[in-house]
Amino acid sequence: MNYYNEIKDKLIDNEIYEKVKDYSKERHRLMIYYEVGKLLSEAGKEYGKNIIGEYSKKLTNDLKINYTKSSLYNMLNFYNFSNKLKFQTVSGKLTYSHYIQLLSIDNIDEIKYYIQVSEKQNLSVRELRNIIKSKEYERLPEETKIKLIESKELGPLEEVKNPIIIKNKYNIAVDHIKEKVLKQLILDDIPSFLRQLGNGYSFIDSEYKIKFDDSCNYIDLLLYNYIYKCFVVVELKVTELKKEHIGQVQVYMNYIDENLRNMGDNKTIGLIVVKENNEYIIKYSSDKRIHAVEYNMEV
Repeated sequence: MNYYNEIKDKLIDNEIYEKVKDYSKERHRLMIYYEVGKLLSEAGKEYGKNIIGEYSKKLTNDLKINYTKSSLYNMLNFYNFSNKLKFQTVSGKLTYSHYIQLLSIDNIDEIKYYIQVSEKQNLSVRELRNIIKSKEYERLPEETKIKLIESKELGPLEEVKNPIIIKNKYNIAVDHIKEKVLKQLILDDIPSFLRQLGNGYSFIDSEYKIKFDDSCNYIDLLLYNYIYKCFVVVELKVTELKKEHIGQVQVYMNYIDENLRNMGDNKTIGLIVVKENNEYIIKYSSDKRIHAVEYNMEV
């Protein structure tokens, strides 16, 4: 079999297809690169790994397109990657460039997670690269990972990453950060914060005022989840989680339920973002609608 001619013909076909047809273009590209990767795999077994370097030079010369060794190795790796996933399950909603970001990941459940998130949230290649770099999958609770593997429905707080990563763009010493500064850093990049909570979160207000008789209190962040149809009270603490934090959030949640919750809304949930968690306080809390998560600062 002449592997080189087969590869050249498929790449020519792909170049022509991309110029004249828009419909299902990305799916076609994925299929072509998969088939080229398969041929490269077979050629490598017959002629050795150095054949990729030889093919790179010949293809670049014959087609006048720079098919580098790394680009051909990516096609080979994409073929192996797709076999691990089963090619039929490779989504045409993502581009070949998206899949290149996933090639170095060994855990198939982690790969499937990033594919699903990229599809649901319409992530760009750069955004996908960033969440992989932030180890988003690794920051999911183990119970959530098991539910994802078993395709079970998740609750509104089960997708919250731990820790939540907050960009310290002011480069302030972590031990000196005050709650107001922490809140401002979150507000400066609110889309990133909401994304780390999971799907369906939208921002309503910061310092949301609630009034008790003649006194006022302020909720650090008030959110709404349109998937789970509930308000979300977020309190920020630059200390270890304390039992009084639970009581504070419970009061705020009850206020929102009584004064803001509409017919059809589920009960308000609470999230406490802390410097250091205390699992026993949450464990023995009577209100299971409250969740605590740590934050990490990154420059």
